Amino acid sequence: MENNLPIYLDYNASTPICEEACEVMKNVITECFGNPSSDHVYGRMASDKVELARKKVSLLLGCKSTEVVFTSGGTESNNWAIKGVAFANKHKGNHIITSRIEHPAVIEVCKYLHGQGFEVTYLPVDKYGTVSAKDVEDSITEETILVSIMHANNETGAIQPIEEIGKITRQKGVLFHVDASQSIGKIAVDVEKLGVDLLSVAAHKLYGPKGIGALFIKEGVILEKFMHGANHERGFRAGTENVIEIVGFGEAAEVARIDFEKNVFHMQETRDILKNMILNSGIDCIVNGYSQNCLPNTLSISFKDILAGDILHSLPEIAASSGSACHSGCVDYSTVLKAMNVPSEYALGTLRLSTGKYLSKEDVVVVANLIVKTVRELVVR
Repeated sequence: MENNLPIYLDYNASTPICEEACEVMKNVITECFGNPSSDHVYGRMASDKVELARKKVSLLLGCKSTEVVFTSGGTESNNWAIKGVAFANKHKGNHIITSRIEHPAVIEVCKYLHGQGFEVTYLPVDKYGTVSAKDVEDSITEETILVSIMHANNETGAIQPIEEIGKITRQKGVLFHVDASQSIGKIAVDVEKLGVDLLSVAAHKLYGPKGIGALFIKEGVILEKFMHGANHERGFRAGTENVIEIVGFGEAAEVARIDFEKNVFHMQETRDILKNMILNSGIDCIVNGYSQNCLPNTLSISFKDILAGDILHSLPEIAASSGSACHSGCVDYSTVLKAMNVPSEYALGTLRLSTGKYLSKEDVVVVANLIVKTVRELVVR
């Protein structure tokens, strides 16, 4: 631990801003204050910075730079993609397909649209937390206008069969949105290969700043506007561009692309050390999801007959997330674990441990030993 801070194992929640992004953001703060829409040298300087960042993000996604629109983050991107398709295509149909394990930024949008007269199908997942492409195909009707399935689950790391689903949606003529907030920088993302029409990205999940994201909009896809005002972002999204954070996002995207293989190897190595040390300890626990078809940095692990909150409360030395929570004195566990039918005696003791590029192997060993020691003590109680 550095400066007496806990060891950070919550990279799926957010990541530190990488040094490269910090540096370019500092330069923009002091040297590039113009409005990108202004037709003078200060405006053009800012506009050039925005467009360079847009190009860097497009290279990470494998798309044209004109297909990248900057937003305030993953939540806005998801809202805009789903509502934008729904309201622009309600004359064609009113049916949307999603899954039971989506992030609230998708689930809550679908609930809202249901209240606006749209029909929503929530697909189940198997015991590994994976959606069936056949279930998607079987659920498509003449009224279906959109399928929205996440690329990888934020809790379990389960990777969804996006490419297979993309082939189905293209064949059926249905638009396909993917929330890729958790997958960017951890597994390969190529929008053309995946066959998606819309894809959401959040910068703070890949060592960029918070409050900035992007929506990939495939050329030709029409969306109802989400923000109304002046003609910013080529008319797609009103509001003066957040130049500082856009530049930081672009730099983080470039670093993620260049260092991709090195980062993936390190994330998986540290995750596997952690997993193997805990599993080999003899403690009664289960890993949720596939061991292979999973994000390289994510470990969802459940301990029998122990509350996750008690584990974390007893471990101020680490910063991690639980798969359960206490609401008004009632302990419950996540909808993702419920959808996977994880037994409650395990689900209530679920930790999500997510590694990242700044986590050392030495720290992982410390964490594994601390978790094992703490769980054993709690079992005895």
